[in-house]
Amino acid sequence: MSIKVWPGTPYPLGATWTGQGVNFAVFSENASGADVCLFDDADSSTESLRVRMTEHTDQVWHVFLPDVKPGQHYGFRVYGPYNPSRGQRFNASKLLLDPYSKAISGDIQWGTEMYAYRMNDEQDDGERDYRDDAAGMPKSIVIDPAFDWSDDARPCTPLHKSIIYEAHVKGFSQLNPEVPEKARGTYAGLGSEASVRYLKELGVTAVELLPVHQHVEDQHLVEKGLKNYWGYNTISYFAPHHAYASAEPGSDVVREFKQMVKNLHAAGIEVILDVVYNHTAEGNHLGPTLSFKGIDNASYYRLSPANARFYIDYTGCGNSLNVLHPQVLRMVVDSLRYWVTEMHVDGFRFDLAATLVRGEQGINKYSAFLAIIHQDPVLSQVKLIAEPWDIGEGGYLVGNFPVLWAEWNGKYRDTVRRWWKGDEWQVAEFAYRLSGSSDLYQTSGKRPYASINFVTAHDGFTLNDLVSYNDKHNEANGEDNRDGDNHNASWNCGVEGPTDDPEITALRQRQRRNFLATLLLSQGVPMLLGGDEYGRTQDGNNNAYCHDDEISWLGWQRDKNAQQLLSYTRGLIRLRHDHPVFRRPKFFQGRKIRGQDVKDIAWFNLGGVEMTDAEWNSNSVRSLGMLLSGKAIDVRDEHGEPIVDDTFLVLFNAHHDAQRFVLPGKTDVRWGLFIDTAEETGFVEPARTYQAGQTLKLAERSLCLLRLVEGEESSVTAR
Repeated sequence: MSIKVWPGTPYPLGATWTGQGVNFAVFSENASGADVCLFDDADSSTESLRVRMTEHTDQVWHVFLPDVKPGQHYGFRVYGPYNPSRGQRFNASKLLLDPYSKAISGDIQWGTEMYAYRMNDEQDDGERDYRDDAAGMPKSIVIDPAFDWSDDARPCTPLHKSIIYEAHVKGFSQLNPEVPEKARGTYAGLGSEASVRYLKELGVTAVELLPVHQHVEDQHLVEKGLKNYWGYNTISYFAPHHAYASAEPGSDVVREFKQMVKNLHAAGIEVILDVVYNHTAEGNHLGPTLSFKGIDNASYYRLSPANARFYIDYTGCGNSLNVLHPQVLRMVVDSLRYWVTEMHVDGFRFDLAATLVRGEQGINKYSAFLAIIHQDPVLSQVKLIAEPWDIGEGGYLVGNFPVLWAEWNGKYRDTVRRWWKGDEWQVAEFAYRLSGSSDLYQTSGKRPYASINFVTAHDGFTLNDLVSYNDKHNEANGEDNRDGDNHNASWNCGVEGPTDDPEITALRQRQRRNFLATLLLSQGVPMLLGGDEYGRTQDGNNNAYCHDDEISWLGWQRDKNAQQLLSYTRGLIRLRHDHPVFRRPKFFQGRKIRGQDVKDIAWFNLGGVEMTDAEWNSNSVRSLGMLLSGKAIDVRDEHGEPIVDDTFLVLFNAHHDAQRFVLPGKTDVRWGLFIDTAEETGFVEPARTYQAGQTLKLAERSLCLLRLVEGEESSVTAR
């Protein structure tokens, strides 16, 4: 096969169709040469054409092939020394995925030839393997990026008004009978009319999708008949994972993803991607060579200064991406911009974000990664959410990411769980978390919406299992239940899993309602784990990363209890949307109204008087009242006029016994009770009214929400 070959250009990186042909460009600082290899399809074992990339400009190898069109399968072979002890792992016998692939076809067919070294019992990677692995390698695909975005409009929901729903593309719609069968478990399924309607009726403003970048199914999981379901095993930062598409791999997968985004945007729902720039699927020094290792191992990865054969691993996954290298950092930023500008996503949640801000001497708050995002006119304007930790030394950074960044607030999760479990010494910490975590964010110039509040996430128990199990049950993972953190349940019921005991069942259901109400009535941004709205279970598995099956998928055949919980969750979300007092954009600080100092928040003990210092520092206080002022919320409408809301009183009882709470205020004050988690449905209809000074009985482990229905707020909150 003959083909025209032109020099091409070093920019843009990757495979770019110009309308007259395709420009191929790949960065490698240390390679001595590179080939682009063309294949007929993903299953081809040998290339139909291999072209030497003779041009080398600014450490980028490049060539232009005028006869190539979208749909062409390709890969790279890169030349250089194989010397692991010096950090060099070049092996041109191995086909490599383009780091800038916009689409990928095929899955790895695992075999020993997928490794750049000759495998042996000593686990020595020093000897190069010369076998060609093209038959078992996925292939990159040239795409046509054309798509009609026409009237697409970003919702641009302010973060303080956001309610985030963490979901998995496949798991969300795989079992939904209302989604067309071919579309179930795909981008098209998530963007279908039935899925969008469900999310809209639930009331969430954004979906946070578990990784959609092309990922690898780990060899050890494949051999066990399992999969890397969550997808935290990225091999391409530009390509949507092809297995989540109903379309055939290539340009149509990209278009299907774009259509999903467009459909969600039309319903006012934003799309946030969970992205994994901290490590890749190539693992440690004994891992496979699939892309970055073979292109330029010493540039793409952080290597041990003592022995470049080994990787620095802050992630627990074998390697750490080297964002200290300018070209690797460029790849990360190019990827982020691509998903915003070309795919129209609205933000990112950065997995193990602490790894991305590590310098040579540890954590660096002024890292190039943070600096380049802050000055970027595109990326600085989207939602940026850090998972603010990794497993390295000093890697727990909750409260330490700079302005523009929100954080998964791990302290919120841990404190709220401890509170409802009945642990000691929690009341002061619990109050901080309810009120927006000012102790973590206020002094750095941030707002309450820097705190992404959550009780459960993909990693750990579901909400139902959190209140139903004392220990993890990960037996189906094939690791003898050794994997996963053994987080204690929120309430030590002494009974594992399903039970016929009506008292235990009722208390578990109450605890679910307690957690959901706490989450949605707290200042900050609530994140709801997909399925918690109706009580999804994983049968006690708190590390279901490897289950692409009913353990992980959302169920759509729901019994009475599930429907009741769903209705309750919708009601809480509607309440949050309707009342800005629950989603203040500023921290509490008090205001003057008609010359009088009025508290915007107040805390009460069981006697209906404000908490004392002794009570805040007590190890035994497990009941608390929180009053939120509707007049002092310091929120204005689009015309700059102050917004006045209702005043609410939230009562929390984490004690194992019922408690009596004296309702605060003067005699002209009346309160309306409309949420009581001790009720089967959660909502009290019609609302019951109580006069200030009356005693309200709080059931054991329960929450009540009351609205001020008569009297002046000043009768309750005046200093």
